[in-house]
Amino acid sequence: MQCLLLQTEKGQYHCHDCGICRVGGKENYFHCAKCGSCYAVALRDNHQCVEDSMRQNCPICYEYLFDSLKGTRVLNCGHTMHMDCFAEMVDHNKYTCPICSKTALDMTVHWGMLDQEIEATIMPPVYRYKVWVLCNDCNKVSEVDFHVIGHKCSHCNSYNTRSTSRPADLSGSSSPSTTDSS
Repeated sequence: MQCLLLQTEKGQYHCHDCGICRVGGKENYFHCAKCGSCYAVALRDNHQCVEDSMRQNCPICYEYLFDSLKGTRVLNCGHTMHMDCFAEMVDHNKYTCPICSKTALDMTVHWGMLDQEIEATIMPPVYRYKVWVLCNDCNKVSEVDFHVIGHKCSHCNSYNTRSTSRPADLSGSSSPSTTDSS
């Protein structure tokens, strides 16, 4: 079925897979079958697919993304939101996906600044101990030195971490095994 809007001054085109007309010129977009939507050609083979990622609401403004007229952004994790919602989120110093908490921007420079600040801030002896953290970016658990400024993942070097409990050892216990000597 073709759409009845045959005007082309805005670059309208009909996507058969989406089942709707889109604006912006067919040559500038491709349909990702797994994501279930059309994306800018710059994202072809360059995005993390999340099944039907556009067939949900923007996690910021809650407008349905699939038929929205606003531009969208696909985050590194594959989740999608409006471009203007993403910009507002960054303006409010929020740099992680509101759905999965993975880092949404390249934070290499910021992580380097945190490394320098941590190196320059010596912790008093009472605070020199290890803590367990879960990395929101690589989903791995690390035992790291406690620091009031932040905890760096020992696997991917991200500071996008959160405190967690000690992982279960091979016996399934989360505490050190003790031997009863009685």
